[in-house]
This record gives sequence, structure tokens and C-alpha cells, in this order.
Amino acid sequence: MNGQMAYMENNFDKRLNPTLLVDDAKSVISLLLNYYPSEFQNTDTYKISKYAYGQDYHFVIKDKLNELLASIQSTIGEVSGRAFVDSAPILDKAWAAKSGLGWIGKNSNLITQKVGSFYFIAELIIDLELEYDNSTTDHCGTCTSCIDACPTQAIIGPYIVDGSKCISYFTIELKENIPNEMKGTFNDWAFGCDVCQDVCPWNKFSKQHNEPLFNPNPEMLSMSKKDWKEITEETFNSVFKNSPLKRAKFNGLKRNINFLD
Repeated sequence: MNGQMAYMENNFDKRLNPTLLVDDAKSVISLLLNYYPSEFQNTDTYKISKYAYGQDYHFVIKDKLNELLASIQSTIGEVSGRAFVDSAPILDKAWAAKSGLGWIGKNSNLITQKVGSFYFIAELIIDLELEYDNSTTDHCGTCTSCIDACPTQAIIGPYIVDGSKCISYFTIELKENIPNEMKGTFNDWAFGCDVCQDVCPWNKFSKQHNEPLFNPNPEMLSMSKKDWKEITEETFNSVFKNSPLKRAKFNGLKRNINFLD
């Protein structure tokens, strides 16, 4: 159910065995970094997923992980390891759940009781044995809010998401034209989609992040539909410099907006 994301089929052995990613690996350290914003877009505009409000998380988090690894090495001594932020075939959510950071909810996102799910997941894999944490319990209960709210019915059953039906897939990963049969189902989402997180009751406990690099460009927050439709490549490169929107590229974003129009 991965659509054209063929890379997800590769390196299955490495996804299951971290020692194929880091020699003599003994521990996976899973970490979460909050990205829930304090300011939001205008309500009547084309919508951008909240994870993409600020700078590209890959670079922000990788720097933090390298600092953490250096700190471990300076405190403990010779420790070999590697930092991961969506940069290798690794089961981020599975390792985070196994470490007790949360449970994988019916929308397939990692959910925490205290602060919801608006978090990036990253890892350090190191060759040091640690005192290991245990997984927590599932707290979705009988709730089906995410399943009921998904605009494209991509959550085809509890804990099962058809990635090829997800708005995030269509607006970010798909390189071809968006299929006409999806017309009218995107609810103005131009890059990504937060619906299954926005309706999750646990996200009532979301707290504002304190990472300045995740703060949005004020120009982006105030953009109207007209502004989005008329955006030039020069403006795109200026407003969204170092932004996750660069993954869709200017032409991809224009395609998405034209599809919504």
C-alpha cells in the first residue's frame, strides 16, 4: 500500500536488524521532538501540514543527535554510533513504541498520553548496552475519530493506513498528476495533511514547541488563497528556503494548488 514509494520495499533486512546499519549495535535510543506550533495559518487558505511550518527537521534534529552522541562519548568514553532522522531504512515508530515513548495508534502514528502525537521521531543506534525501557499499553480504546475523519478514507481499518490513498502521499510523494477521482476530497490541503492528528483526543494535550528553527515564516502564515495561486518561484525559494516544502518543489506545489482550485 505504498503507491509509488518503491524505496519503502527496499532493505527489509536492515529494517529488522539494526546491526546491519551499525556494526556491533547494542541499543536503539529513540527520541521525540515536539513541532506543535504556537501560531497557525489563516483559516481560509490552502493548508500546509504543521510539521512543515519551519525549517526542515532532518537538519535540525541531525545536529541535535550529533551533539547528544558527542556528549555520550565525552561522558562515557569510546562509544560508536550513528544518528538517524528518516535517513535510512529504520522502523522509527516501532522502535519508539518498543521503548515506551508511546503506542502506535489507529491512524498509525505514535501517540503519547501526555502530549499527543505532533512529534518527530529520531534515533541513535550505538554499540553500548543500556538499561532498557519497556513498551506501554494502547490507549485508543473504542475511539475511531481518525478513521471517521480521514478525507480520503486512507485509514482502511484500525492501525492500517493505505499510504497510496493518503493526502500526504498525493501532495508530497506522488510525482505524477493527482488522479481526477480524488478531486474534491482534499479539503484545501496543499502539502501534507494533519486531519487524523487534529481529531485525535490525545492531541488536546499538545504543547507548543520551544525550537526557534521550527517557527514559521510570518509570510507563510498570512498567505491567502490568492497569494498561493500567484506565488512565483522566486517567492517560493525565498519564503520556503530550508523548508520541507522543498521536497514537493515549486512545480509540485503549483500542481497541488491547481488541483484544489
